[in-house]
Amino acid sequence: MQLLTPASIAELLERHGLRPSRALGQHYLADPNTARRIVRLAGVQTGDPVLEIGPGIGSLTLALAEAGARVTALELDRHVLPALEEVVLDEPGVRVVQGDALDVDLAGLLDVGPFDAGQRWSVVANLPYNVATPIVVRLLETEPRVSSLLVMVQREVGERLAAAPGSKAYGAVSVKVAYFAAAHVQGVVSPNVFFPPPKVESALVRLDRHAEPPVSVPSTDQLFALVRAGFSQRRKMLRRALQPVLHDTTTATLERAGIAPTARAEQLDLAAWAALARAAA
Repeated sequence: MQLLTPASIAELLERHGLRPSRALGQHYLADPNTARRIVRLAGVQTGDPVLEIGPGIGSLTLALAEAGARVTALELDRHVLPALEEVVLDEPGVRVVQGDALDVDLAGLLDVGPFDAGQRWSVVANLPYNVATPIVVRLLETEPRVSSLLVMVQREVGERLAAAPGSKAYGAVSVKVAYFAAAHVQGVVSPNVFFPPPKVESALVRLDRHAEPPVSVPSTDQLFALVRAGFSQRRKMLRRALQPVLHDTTTATLERAGIAPTARAEQLDLAAWAALARAAA
């Protein structure tokens, strides 16, 4: 199978009168080796159902089809659809859908096709930088059939998704991701493999959903409210940062959870945040 290259992408865009949209963060993957590397890291096998978000003109889509995946390609930009449909015209295992990953009916999207109701899906995607985090969080929170994700995102975002406690990148989203999945940065991608090249490096991040959450909490809403409050003023000690949520019980709740009131948010791992949520309840 001939995957897309810089020359074939330029010709395709010219023929369809397209220019990459800055507003939509469009940077088309233009290196077959990188496309195949992503598919390999995702562990895609023949017949696997894969949701690809933001396929653009189909660079990664073709590599997924080459591996034998049954691909649902969800593309926001209706202007790109004719070019994408042309690229995958001879790929019967690819279904193109126009929609926004932030508000599309994910359950309905995954229900279509020759798959069992409990079929586990993979997400493999080159995500637009400006919406990568909310898309990943939405998938983890709302669609348990997505068992793994291999996403290419801005390097800084990727490091934040997979960050460990105590690291500079560790934040509220790191804790939320850790509740739902094990996340690891699989590699860094040069700007030179894109058309047009972005101004920053990208990271490949793999997320594997936990069969069950690794911690027990009375309420995930309360857990994440505490996490957000703690990181909203990360330079402050928790006895101050958590006052808007815990009020005059802040110090006592921290001590009941076995957490020093002088600790800061970035020092707490998921287990400590869970202990705090239980103490607060």
